[in-house]
Amino acid sequence: MQLGHGRRQKSGIHPVCRLASRDYDVLTLTPSPVKAPTRAPEPAFERQDTQFARAFQIIQQAIEDKVFPGASLVVAQAGRLLALRGLGSFTYEAGAAAISKETVFDVASVTKVVGTTAMAMLLYDAGQLDLDLPVCSVFPEFAGEDARRREVTVRLLLAHSSGLPAYERLFQHARTREELVQAAMTTPLAAAPGERAEYSDIGFIILGEVLARLAGETLDRFCQTRIFGPLGMAHTGYCPPAAWKAEIPPTVDDREFRHRVVQGEVHDENASVMGGVSGHAGVFASAGDLAAFAQAVLDSRSGREGALFRRETVLLFTRRPVAPAKDSHALGWDTPSQPSQSGQYLSESSFGHLGYTGTSLWIDPERELSLTLLTNRTWPDNRNQQIKEVRPRWHDAVVEALSCSA
Repeated sequence: MQLGHGRRQKSGIHPVCRLASRDYDVLTLTPSPVKAPTRAPEPAFERQDTQFARAFQIIQQAIEDKVFPGASLVVAQAGRLLALRGLGSFTYEAGAAAISKETVFDVASVTKVVGTTAMAMLLYDAGQLDLDLPVCSVFPEFAGEDARRREVTVRLLLAHSSGLPAYERLFQHARTREELVQAAMTTPLAAAPGERAEYSDIGFIILGEVLARLAGETLDRFCQTRIFGPLGMAHTGYCPPAAWKAEIPPTVDDREFRHRVVQGEVHDENASVMGGVSGHAGVFASAGDLAAFAQAVLDSRSGREGALFRRETVLLFTRRPVAPAKDSHALGWDTPSQPSQSGQYLSESSFGHLGYTGTSLWIDPERELSLTLLTNRTWPDNRNQQIKEVRPRWHDAVVEALSCSA
């Protein structure tokens, strides 16, 4: 029997998973019906060249300075696409294909919000997910011999405060998806659960597996049928088809692990061993599609009828936590820190996420604004970090342009 948001009555519980005097029994429930698609932002970018001239120039200069070979960007506000532009090329070589407004990028850790966190939000809405569900109730092998691991919950994984380390090169020893998941499940804690915040890819690898088991459906299939498809995100998904490869900018000339140019396949090595589908990375998307997703989140937050999520769920998942101290992470989403890659102007209620390949999505509900910037700054060898200076300048230039035209 289902109780509240995914809590179960005592029935067939695994004895290792007792937390705070509660028992959990994990069941697979019938998926809820797919909701009707929400509106996509309407094109209204006739004035983009003049209105956002400085913002475009910042990106163009970054391309000339070889911060990244190319970029695709969107500015959307109040249901309108105010800017949609592709700049630069796939690589720095002469004659390289040009970036267009439809170009699909490996969005890296933006996967954590557009895929994994969105899936968690839908399962929570449907009553299939209890945020305080212990991981070991779903995967008993997670418990191990460290008693603290029984305290790790879905909520702590989402908030990056589970105590799991930030990153491990699991791909160096795991050769299959199963081996890598097992390695993630047995990765030792670096801190006590809830003690501190540490952004963790390992935590999201585990979270993706937990959600898939609760849903009775793989992460990629769930996201396609429940998120990307209903929202009309035709250029978004895990494991792009071979026909898309030539239309996706390469992310790295990998001479250490795969020994080939990585193009049209996931950049992240751990996700690569997992077959391109993981809770921490794997989604490919166009800037326009991410703007459609952002509009769905904004519509949901405002309580629009037929929206993808419940308003209360968006507020819960994007609310900045009180503890651990000095933590900017909400549930899955990030919020502006000081200083922030989102710049200096976005409101305190803003939320978003960055991706290692040079991608970002930020949403400011007070301005009804979403800002998408996709690049392949990791080309050719991951070393260039100058995007950390470019991102906040671009965000600031956009908001300043909007303020001047208000």
